[in-house]
Amino acid sequence: MMRIWLNDSPIDLLPGMTVRHALLQAGLLGEVEQGLCRVVDEWENEVGLDGALEDGRRFVLKPAR
Repeated sequence: MMRIWLNDSPIDLLPGMTVRHALLQAGLLGEVEQGLCRVVDEWENEVGLDGALEDGRRFVLKPAR
């Protein structure tokens, strides 16, 4: 099991899961798919839905540009 953080909330996922899986579990996938929000990592890099996850990584949803 690995734990990532999305908007300062912990999400536990199995290894090999993607950003899409984390958003789905958090109930936020629709907002990103509709183009209302984008996902950025702790260094402000935009991350795609198929992006790989690692234990302890932090992500935030930001308004779309």
